[in-house]
Amino acid sequence: MVEWVSVRSRAITEVGYDTETSKMFIDFEDSHPVYTFCGVPEAVFREFVNSGSVGRYYHQYIKDRYQC
Repeated sequence: MVEWVSVRSRAITEVGYDTETSKMFIDFEDSHPVYTFCGVPEAVFREFVNSGSVGRYYHQYIKDRYQC
């Protein structure tokens, strides 16, 4: 089951995570469908949604990684 978390960001509306598959889902404000990232450790998901800037965290630690 995917856990969805709303985040405060100009570009990202919510982030989902499935602990069974280690997949993370990011819903960007201006794009569809939702982007899927594979093999994401749960700790990365937690740090991401709790970071001071989800946009900065995305660009530093997630973008161009965890390809499916």
